[in-house]
Amino acid sequence: MIAQLLAAAAFILLAQSMAMADDVKVFAAASLRNALDGIGRDWSKSAEGRSMTAVYAGSPALAKQIIEGAPADIFISADLAWMDELEKQDQIDLPTRRNVAGNELVLIAPANAAAAVEIARPETIMEALGDGRLVIADVKSVPAGRYGKAALEHFGAWHLLEPRLAQTENVRAALAFVARGEAPLGIVYASDAKEEPGVSVMAVFPPQSHPPIVYPAARVKASVNPDATVFLDFLTSAAGQKIFASHGFLPAP
Repeated sequence: MIAQLLAAAAFILLAQSMAMADDVKVFAAASLRNALDGIGRDWSKSAEGRSMTAVYAGSPALAKQIIEGAPADIFISADLAWMDELEKQDQIDLPTRRNVAGNELVLIAPANAAAAVEIARPETIMEALGDGRLVIADVKSVPAGRYGKAALEHFGAWHLLEPRLAQTENVRAALAFVARGEAPLGIVYASDAKEEPGVSVMAVFPPQSHPPIVYPAARVKASVNPDATVFLDFLTSAAGQKIFASHGFLPAP
């Protein structure tokens, strides 16, 4: 009888510990919000009660938080450089690193915009700006901003447009400015524009105009959550990739 009671108690404790198991905590680039929220919901349905919580911000801010000891299980960057930085500082579990998605870069305007813009002709961008600003994520540190700067340089427009930039802390902030009509033009990812009915895509920057847009993911080395690698595997599964595609992302390079 005592043995049965002990076994029952052990079972209850095991069930409670499973129920209280930590969510997989993901630090992810702001542009991933909609897609990753959807992936998290699908994963929870298929993973016997496991769940994911995400913190979204610019890749540099998240990387710096991880370096400073913030409790994260997975980091997903919007470019290779910030993941490389964490790798250099021995902050990620290197065998778990993989690319999970790609993207395109687009020039957007408010949904009711009528001006025609040709990105190969910088003067048309200036005309469309009028007295306004071109909104872009921080070109020194945020991946979307760095891609945008490279694209403008490719078309010989950087020196003309640099004084007209309004730089934001992440790409979703740039998207919001344009969607609210507070800026006539912005540079964001195609996936961002797809999710926001308040903007129109005026032009797509060709792939050769900027470095490839790659989203690398990896388990944070300090993580002790056994579900972290399971969630990473789901990101690159057929189900995970289907959700990425439905939100405007490209297959992982």
